[in-house]
Amino acid sequence: MNTRKKGAEYEEKAAQYLRSRGVHILECNYRNRQGEIDLIGRDGEYLVFFEVKYRKDNAKGSPAEAVNYGKQKNICKVADYYRMIHKIGEFAAFRYDVVAICGEEITWYQNAFEHIY
Repeated sequence: MNTRKKGAEYEEKAAQYLRSRGVHILECNYRNRQGEIDLIGRDGEYLVFFEVKYRKDNAKGSPAEAVNYGKQKNICKVADYYRMIHKIGEFAAFRYDVVAICGEEITWYQNAFEHIY
C-alpha cells in the first residue's frame, strides 16, 4: 500500500475516533499553497486543526514526536490562511491537536502545541 493511501486510511480512522467523541469534522485533507492539514473540526467552542500521525510501533519513536517544530510551524501557516479565507478572527477559540496512532492504539493530544507566528 502506498504511503498516501495508508495516510488516508489512518486519517479516516482518526476522523471516526474523533466523531465518536463529539467532534464535528469540517474538512479532511485541507490543502493550500502553504501545505496541508489532515483534519479540521469543531470541538465545542473550539475550531481544531488536527495532525494525524501513524506508526506501526514505537521503534522509531512515538507518532506524536514526529510532529516537530517545523511541522507545527507549517500547520500554523495553513491554519492562518484557512481562518483568513473563512473570516475567522484571530480572537476566535482555536487549537492544535495531534491524533497519534501506534499500531491499533489511538491517543488524542488536545492543545498539543501553541500557535507559531
